[in-house]
This record gives sequence, C-alpha cells and structure tokens, in this order.
Amino acid sequence: MLLLKPNCESCDRDLAPNSTEALICSYECTFCASCVKNILNDVCPNCGGGFTARPIRPENEYRSGVSLKSQPASTKRVNAQYSQQEITDFSATIKDIEPSTR
Repeated sequence: MLLLKPNCESCDRDLAPNSTEALICSYECTFCASCVKNILNDVCPNCGGGFTARPIRPENEYRSGVSLKSQPASTKRVNAQYSQQEITDFSATIKDIEPSTR
C-alpha cells in the first residue's frame, strides 16, 4: 500500500493525500509537479526513473476498512538526500532518455 508521503522531497511543499500535484516514481519517491518539471527534469534523483501522478486514496469508506480513515496517509516527512547541485548534475546526464527506456 502506498504511504502517501506528506511533502515534496525537494522543496518540502505540503502534499495532501488528495493532491493532484503529487508525483511519484516506482519506489514512491514523492515530489511536487513543479519540482519534477523545473528542477528534476522528470528524473527521480534517487533511482533515475520517471514520475507518474500519485493515486488518491478515497476519503470515504465505500468498502469496509478501505479509506483514508482506516488507512491514513503517512505523516513522516522525507527530504532528498542529495544537494540541489547533485540533483541537477544527475538529471542532466539522463534527462534526454525517455523514462520508459531508462
């Protein structure tokens, strides 16, 4: 099950569980759409993969035990382990390769 991390790992912007601005890679590294586009160049600084929209977990419980109320989003904030310069340098090396072929 997805953690639904509460923040962008780059700029630390709050990303609510229902945010349409939250993007994730296949390892669930979480960044805001602005950072993915303007800083990361659609390159995850941790794995080199691309990003997709993070699914939104329903607030309402349409099936027993399946909702944000029963399975809340994470409250643990995560921040990038690399400096902005390291992220920029890394993304520059592979940004021109389509995410599906990296």
